[in-house]
Amino acid sequence: MEKTSSLVHFCFISCLVFFIFAASWYHPSNSSSPDNSLQTTWRTLKNRIFSNSVLETRVQESVDHAAETPQHPLDPLTAPEINSVRTILSSYEPFASTFPIIHSLTLDEPDKSEVLRWRKGDRFPPRKASVLAMLNGESHVLTVDLDSSHVTSHAINPRSGYPMLSVEDILAASKVPFSNTEFNKSIAARGISLSELICLTPSAGWFGPNEEGKRIIKVMCFYSEGTPNFYMRPIEGLVMTVDLDTLELLKFSDTGRGIPIPKSANTDYRYNAHEKEPEMEPINPISMEQPKGPSFRVEDGHMVKWANWVFHLKADKRAGLVISRAMVRDSENGELRNVMYKGFSSELFVPYMDLEESWYFKSFMDAGEFGLGMSALPLVPLNDCPRYSYYMDGVFAASNGKPYVQHNMICLFERYAGDISWRHSESQLLDFQIRETRPKVTLVARMIATVGNYDYIFDWEFQTDGLIRIKVGLSGMLMVKGSPYHSLYQVPNQDVMSGPLISENVIGVVHDHFITFHLDMDIDGLNNSFVDVKLVKEHSLPGESPRKSYLKAKRKIAKTEKDAQIKLKLYDPSEFHMINPSRRSRLGNPTGYKIVPGGTAASLLDHDDPPQLRSSFSNNQVTPLSFLCLDSKFLHTLLSHFVEQIWVTLYNKSEQWAGGLLAYQSRGDDTLAVWSERDRPIENEDIVLWYTLGFHHIPCQEDFPLMPVVTSGFELKPVNFFESNPILRVAPAFEKDLPVCRPGASA
Repeated sequence: MEKTSSLVHFCFISCLVFFIFAASWYHPSNSSSPDNSLQTTWRTLKNRIFSNSVLETRVQESVDHAAETPQHPLDPLTAPEINSVRTILSSYEPFASTFPIIHSLTLDEPDKSEVLRWRKGDRFPPRKASVLAMLNGESHVLTVDLDSSHVTSHAINPRSGYPMLSVEDILAASKVPFSNTEFNKSIAARGISLSELICLTPSAGWFGPNEEGKRIIKVMCFYSEGTPNFYMRPIEGLVMTVDLDTLELLKFSDTGRGIPIPKSANTDYRYNAHEKEPEMEPINPISMEQPKGPSFRVEDGHMVKWANWVFHLKADKRAGLVISRAMVRDSENGELRNVMYKGFSSELFVPYMDLEESWYFKSFMDAGEFGLGMSALPLVPLNDCPRYSYYMDGVFAASNGKPYVQHNMICLFERYAGDISWRHSESQLLDFQIRETRPKVTLVARMIATVGNYDYIFDWEFQTDGLIRIKVGLSGMLMVKGSPYHSLYQVPNQDVMSGPLISENVIGVVHDHFITFHLDMDIDGLNNSFVDVKLVKEHSLPGESPRKSYLKAKRKIAKTEKDAQIKLKLYDPSEFHMINPSRRSRLGNPTGYKIVPGGTAASLLDHDDPPQLRSSFSNNQVTPLSFLCLDSKFLHTLLSHFVEQIWVTLYNKSEQWAGGLLAYQSRGDDTLAVWSERDRPIENEDIVLWYTLGFHHIPCQEDFPLMPVVTSGFELKPVNFFESNPILRVAPAFEKDLPVCRPGASA
C-alpha cells in the first residue's frame, strides 16, 4: 500500500516537473465540439496600453485564438488550421486505423518568391502544414495542403534520426524504472523515499550501431527532499536506458552506491525561502517610464513597426522565436529596404565532458530534441520583461494533433539603459563649445527557453542606426555530479575530476554551449555575396617612411561554400561582409552588412567523436599551435579568442536546421557541415549566413545553487548600406518630455 501511494505521489510530482520542463504544456480539448471548447480553452490575455499615465498598470485585453485568421503568408498556423490538419490526417488512408503521434505540426512556409511578391490585400499563397509524426517506430515527414485538404507529400524515415520528443515520451519513460525490481532495491538501499524522488529523461545521443533501429532515452533521478532545487541532489551513478516505443528497460546501471546524495541546505533559490538579507546596500526600485506609452506597435498580430524598422515576429515550437522580413527605412529617401528574410536559432548543442557510464551520453541538441519554443514558460512581468512590454503567445499542436497555447512566451519592449547612440564635444580650448549627444533607445524581442535545468535568454535587439544585436544569456541550474568529497583537501588526484567542486559533494562538470543561428540575409534583394575583408600586414620599402609596417584591407569574394568556411583567429583578423554587388552607394561601394563576432568559443572535440559527428555545424576548429614560453594567463586569453564559427550556404528552403530535420539520435548525415561540403556556387546568389555562438563553461562556486546570467552575442551591422549616418538628425532627450521621478516629486 505504501509503495502504491509513493508511486502515485511520484507520478504527480513527475507530471508537475515535466510540465515545467517542457514549458506549460497544452490544454487540448476532450470535447466532441472543439470549436466550442476553443472559445474558453484557447482564450488568452495580451497587453494593450490604454493610458498615458505613468501610474497606470497594464490593462489586459482578452484575445480569442479560436477566432484568429492568418494576416500574412508567414503567420503561424492558427488553432482552426491545426484542427483542420488533424482532420485531414485522420481521414488519410495510411493513418485511417491508427492516428500517429504528432511531434511537430507547423506552417510549411510558401516559397520565398511568393512571400516577396505578396502585398497586404493580395490573395494568400496556399496554406500548407509541415508534419513530423511517429507511427510503428517509423518517422513520417508529411506536407498537408489546407486549401485542397490533401496530403501532398509523405516520406518515411527519409534520413537517420527521429523527431523531437513529445510530452508523452518523457512522461512514459520516466515511470518505467518504478516497476523494475533492481531500481527499487537500489533506491531502498540508499534510504530514499520514493515520494521524494524525481526522475528525468535526458536524451541518449547516438553512439554507434548498437543504438540503431530503436528509439531510446536515458532516465536519471534526483532527490527533492527539503528543496525545490532537486538538480543539486543527484542520485549519482544510477542511470537506465529505456526503449521509447516499447517502454522496455533495456539497461540498468548503478555505479554510485558509495556516493552520498548532496544535502539540501542552501539550495533553495526562491525569494521567500531566505530569511537573511544579503550583505549589501539595498537597491531602490528602478524602471524605465514611458509617459506616452511605447513607440512600437504590433499590427495584425505579428507585424512589428518601430522607428525605422518593420519585421514579422512569431513563435516557433522548435526555434522559439523567429524574425522574418526585417526591413529598415532609409532616413534619406524613406525607402523601406530589405535586410534579413529570416533569422532564428537553428540548434543548441551542449556536450558534457565526463566519460563515465552515467555521463558520456550527455551531449544535448536542445532545439532538435526538446524544442526551444516547447520549453518556453510564460515570462515574468517586471522581471523578465519591463513595463509596457507586449506579450505574444505561441499556438502549437499537441501529440494528438489538437492545438494548445504557450502563453506569453515572447515579449517585445523598448530598452534604455543610459547608453549613448552618438556624441561629440568640442574642447574649451577653442573659441566655441559644442556638446551634442543622443540617448540610445532600442527595441528588444525576447524569448526564454527553460530546457530542464538551464534557462536560455534569447534577445533580438534592433537599433535605429540599422544594427541588429543578437544575444544569448545562460542561467538556471548546473547539471552536477555527486562526489564523495566535501572539499578538495580530501581529493587524492584532482586531475581525474571532470570539473571543479562547487559545493560539498557536488561537482560542476565542464561543458560547452553552442548556439547556431540561421541568418538568411537579403541585403537590398536576393542576390548577395560573401566577402572576407582581411587585414594584412604590409612592410614599407626602404626609405619610404619612418614606419616599418602597416595594415591593409584586402577583399576576397567567396566563390563557393567551402570558400566561406571561416576560421576566426586572433592574429588573422578579418571582417565578414554580406553585400549586394548590384546595389551601390553614391561612392560606388556595394551595400552590405557585416557580422561582428562577440566573445565566443569553438568545439575542441575530435571530429570523429559521436557527439561531434551529430553537431558538425560547430566543427570549424582552429589549427592547434605550439605555445612555447607563454604566460599561462596570456595563453588562456589567447585560446579563448580562437574560433571558427561562420558558414555560408546556398539558400535551400529545406536546409534550416543545422543539426538536421530529424535530430534525435541522428548520425550526422543531414547537417550544416554536410550541406556546405556540396560546395555550391554562392557568389551573387541567394545565400544564407550561419553563425555559431559558443560558451566554454568551467563551473565555479558562484554558479551554486543557481547561476548568475552570463551573456554573449554578435551583431549584424550596416556597412555602406546608408549614404551617411542614418540617425544624425534624430532629436535629443529634453527634460520637459519626461516625468519627474525623484523621491517626493509629483509627476
